[in-house]
Amino acid sequence: MTTNSYFQIICYISILLLLVKPLGWYMAKVYEDESVGLNRLLAPVETMLYRLSGVNPKQEMPWTDYAIAMLVFNVLGILSVYALQSLQASLPFNPQNLPNVSPDSAFNTAVSFATNTNWQGYSGETTMSYLTQMLGLTVQNFLSAATGMAALVTLSRGFVRRKADMIGNFWVDLTRSTLYILMPLSLILALALVGQGVVQTFSSYQTVPLLEALSYEQPSAVLQDVSGKPVMASAVTKEQVVAVGPAASQVAIKQLGTNGGGFFNVNSAHPLENPTPLSNFLEMLAILLIPAALCYTFGMMVGDTRQGWAILAAMTLIFVTLIFVTVSAEQSGNPALATLSVDQSANVSQSGGNMEGKETRFGITNSALWAVATTAASNGSVNAMHDSFTPLGGMVSMWLMQLGEVVFGGVGSGLYGMIMFAIVAVFVSGLMIGRTPEYLGKKIEAYEMKMAAIVILIPPLMVLGGTALAVMMAAGKASIFNPGAHGFSEVLYAFSSAGNNNGSAFGGLSANTPFYNGLLGLIMLFSRYWLAVPVLAIAGSLAAKKIVPVGPGTLPTHTPLFIALLIGIVLLVGELTFVPALALGPVVEHLQMLGIK
Repeated sequence: MTTNSYFQIICYISILLLLVKPLGWYMAKVYEDESVGLNRLLAPVETMLYRLSGVNPKQEMPWTDYAIAMLVFNVLGILSVYALQSLQASLPFNPQNLPNVSPDSAFNTAVSFATNTNWQGYSGETTMSYLTQMLGLTVQNFLSAATGMAALVTLSRGFVRRKADMIGNFWVDLTRSTLYILMPLSLILALALVGQGVVQTFSSYQTVPLLEALSYEQPSAVLQDVSGKPVMASAVTKEQVVAVGPAASQVAIKQLGTNGGGFFNVNSAHPLENPTPLSNFLEMLAILLIPAALCYTFGMMVGDTRQGWAILAAMTLIFVTLIFVTVSAEQSGNPALATLSVDQSANVSQSGGNMEGKETRFGITNSALWAVATTAASNGSVNAMHDSFTPLGGMVSMWLMQLGEVVFGGVGSGLYGMIMFAIVAVFVSGLMIGRTPEYLGKKIEAYEMKMAAIVILIPPLMVLGGTALAVMMAAGKASIFNPGAHGFSEVLYAFSSAGNNNGSAFGGLSANTPFYNGLLGLIMLFSRYWLAVPVLAIAGSLAAKKIVPVGPGTLPTHTPLFIALLIGIVLLVGELTFVPALALGPVVEHLQMLGIK
């Protein structure tokens, strides 16, 4: 670890935490329908949307109706994105005349973007037209993020309402999340990114001359040897096609909504998607901005900001610890190469270490910091190739997803996942002292524990079950091009990503096949909605309960003791569930790297 590494990490964490309170306060005011300064401009638009859609904003819903509205709305989103991909060849804004997307890939992508996963088994610039990117993918980036935020808001209401049957109106929560929070922030960030050089245009791809002609050999299309194999022929390339498009607008919401994915195949490692150190910092900051600020929003909505700070402290402590583990692992490099006197540093400004798969303009620290941030949140965008990280560096990103995407996590979904762990923590502590557990004035009983258990256990079931199925079946093994421990890690990473709605990948796995598109798509569906619906059920159950006065046996849930208990529960569940699988992948690979047999 260098001084520069410490400075960059401290700068990032400090600015992130400084923005938590003002943005968290603003979002709480939005959800509590109080004046936030934008009402004069946006309230008429909000009213018009309700009138056009026939929604009565004052009519609230029980949790069952809320869940049905959410599911129906998301199904319609899946169908619309699927249709756009299937018809894009005949639709406008397709200057490259890209063909329709195959049915299995279209299904996977539609599910991926509607569930806030943004797993991409394709190259964006060679597969999706501008219209599909804008009207299909970017729209779902807004709406899938708003859906997660709406579910969190209902849970917050459940803690403060007494003997109530209603938990809010899904359409109102969805609209206000999009109109007052996601759109203004995306507009600001998109303009800042355009100012840094992120491309935003409807022009066709540009052909530019190379400064120096490139000579290479390729199989001849007409010449063959006696065995019928193509003869290698010399070729000279004097120009290159540069992909462009309306990227900045999609990049902004993909980061702010913890959607991830990328307009270009190489994501935020692309110089037209992330051209400068400042754009890199802004995009990385945007990944965790809303998830972190929602902790303060939650505290305000339940009437005790200390609760929000406690959850944020637990998230931050895990996050910072794993940042240092990842940066240290990457800066240590590969000892097998060190014995060969190979300089793993890309340039003299680096202190040495594993620079494989990393952009020299970002270096080890910014690449590792991004990797931890994107997998702590359910974001999945990358500015370096995670597949090229050291075994321990890659394992951290994988394990962060396997914890349930609760260390910040997705917008809304990360925090309500962490609250499920908090419910388990107070239940365990209640068992220790022989008292009915309470959290924020509500008794935690059998029903809440059953729903919380579903939320915590479904992702591991999807991840481990999917991985086992893939490595047993011929169709799954056919896409593994790296044999041994690393090949297993690639499969485990893919299902960890899909099962926790992240979207990043170890790039060595060829996942754009009917087998992986279908299986990963189903896992993304189950992992999103089998978690969201139980959370809404808990919100409805809590809202119907009365407030329990604080007594001598009540466990304070804002103290360092509870923060430590919460961290312990999260890590314990993650270790017991995934350590055996990790031992077969990155742990074995690390031992092989060290030459230990």
